Amino acid sequence: MIAGLLFSLGANLLWGLIFIGPLLVPEYPGVLQAAARYVAFGIITLPLSWFDRNRLFKLLRKDWIEAIKLVLVGNLIYYACLTNAIQRTGSLISTIIIGTLPAVLAITANLSYTTYNKKDKLSWNVLLVGLCFIVFGLICVNLEELQYTLNIFSFQEYFSGIILAVVSVICWTWYALRNAKWLKQHSYSTSMTWTIAQGIVLLPLSFIFYVGICIFFNIVNSDFILPLGPRPKVFILLMFAIGFLCSWVGTFFWNEASQRLPTVFMGPLIVFETIFGLLYTFIHRKICPSFLTLFGILLLIVGVVYISSTKLFLIKKDERSVKS
Repeated sequence: MIAGLLFSLGANLLWGLIFIGPLLVPEYPGVLQAAARYVAFGIITLPLSWFDRNRLFKLLRKDWIEAIKLVLVGNLIYYACLTNAIQRTGSLISTIIIGTLPAVLAITANLSYTTYNKKDKLSWNVLLVGLCFIVFGLICVNLEELQYTLNIFSFQEYFSGIILAVVSVICWTWYALRNAKWLKQHSYSTSMTWTIAQGIVLLPLSFIFYVGICIFFNIVNSDFILPLGPRPKVFILLMFAIGFLCSWVGTFFWNEASQRLPTVFMGPLIVFETIFGLLYTFIHRKICPSFLTLFGILLLIVGVVYISSTKLFLIKKDERSVKS
């Protein structure tokens, strides 16, 4: 279980970077950034697929269809909505909304265990106490940032960004549950193989998506310089960096954690994506967080530690009872 926790922490450490990427190239539309990121991810995956070809050939047609569904919802649609949300509301508000994922995913996962894998179900008392810490932490962080954001963006722009961020939460909740379920039901397939499979199907899909966006911009006579924008070198390097660190390594770490930990347990751990996203944003802004923000972050950590330590205690208790 400790290995699963470390893999999850590593994934969130890298995923926190996605909240900064759109701010480094604000002149690039979010949908274009999403497509380019996953084109880079697919290109990085290609040489790796050769070394794992034997396991990839064992995947069935239904597995590849499942991979396509997962990457469409959990990668392309999710990141296109998120990047646009960040550009419309700022990185902190988007980070905070994505920060509700621990609560949404944990509750949804716990409900789903009524139909399968009941042994991983967590006590609602334990879950709700931990989620209370997480929710109050998010409120503390949100109070100060809301005032900062409304002074920069118009209400219409801000509201549309909120909607897009909420759609991102829905997409990733579906992805996380479905992906974890597939990995647990196919324990013979390694997380590396499944990460590569997703990268393979993402390459043609994201490339078609990118070309389609360029065609659309050309039709509407957009001033955007096609196909690589006004800063092509910076854009390409950034997309490959995000594609490798956030998409490939981050997804691999998350898949490793998903095979080792109950899905209901994975939800609260996503709060570290919010924490790292906030940290990177403050570094980007070159400001120190306020006391209220720091207190909110402390509550987030307490909520996660409470849920994880309780679950770890119950697992060790079960192991002792089995041995006796």
